[in-house]
Amino acid sequence: LERFEFTKLLLGTVVEVTLYAPTETVATEAATAAFARITELNRILSDYNPDSEVSRLCQTAGTGSKVEVSPELFEMLSRSASLSEATDGAFDVTISPVIKLWRAARKERKLPDPQELAAARELVGWKNVKLDKEARTAELLRSGMQLDFGGIAKGYIAQQARDVLTKRGLTRCLIAIGGDIAAGEPPPEKDGWKIGVAPLDKPDGPPSRLLRLKNCSVSTAGDAFQFVEINGVRYSHIVDPKTGLGLTQRCSVTVIATEGATADGLDTAVVLVGPERGLKLIEQSKDTAALIVLAGDAGPTVRESPGFAKFAIQPE
Repeated sequence: LERFEFTKLLLGTVVEVTLYAPTETVATEAATAAFARITELNRILSDYNPDSEVSRLCQTAGTGSKVEVSPELFEMLSRSASLSEATDGAFDVTISPVIKLWRAARKERKLPDPQELAAARELVGWKNVKLDKEARTAELLRSGMQLDFGGIAKGYIAQQARDVLTKRGLTRCLIAIGGDIAAGEPPPEKDGWKIGVAPLDKPDGPPSRLLRLKNCSVSTAGDAFQFVEINGVRYSHIVDPKTGLGLTQRCSVTVIATEGATADGLDTAVVLVGPERGLKLIEQSKDTAALIVLAGDAGPTVRESPGFAKFAIQPE
């Protein structure tokens, strides 16, 4: 088997496909199929695209219509609801109206207008998404509601792309979409894929931790890459549904889980609920481990869940 690497700009980030295949033709066809699956899922789940399935669903908000949705959108909605329930609403995909205000605020470097923020927050509430599993329908109860899967979709999409490769028999593969990685079987004669965790203070610096992973997903959330300073306060791009503002505690959370959506959803959730509740949440989720790094004046504080050590490679 030979190693092949492919990259493409998708979902507003760099998508990397690494796989081992017998020939270049086999590898190229498989990578093309994986990229096509990513594009297809983006057409379903993207809140940036006004024609995406999720955007069309949002247009029906408050009209009383139960909309039949694709299996993929239904899966994202139901996984998101479970995570909202587990975190008492700290994770909430209906936060989209607030995120849109916050994106504008980051661009202009000034806090959102309090009245606009209050109006946007009125539209947030995960319990206003009614799902019917039998009929596979979704109903958005409040007019003006919007959904944003930014905290959970990339991990799910990475795993779906990995599944495209494994179904073709190319089990030794790795998909990376920004900070979300889905690993398959390890490279030949290796016991895992080596993955670095970026340090909190220097996103481009050498990794602060090395992990060895196979047949699982890993996702990192935190503000190392995306933050803004307004009036001397540093705000993360991760918005707290309880305040409607970006978080001010600098931290980075890495979650390893069997499922990509679990890893991606939980890393955001743990950033939002903080380390104490976050570690409890990780312990309640099966086959899941986490590393939490909090920035402090005296340097970073590191917390990890009991299962994390077995994935870590000791520095040589």
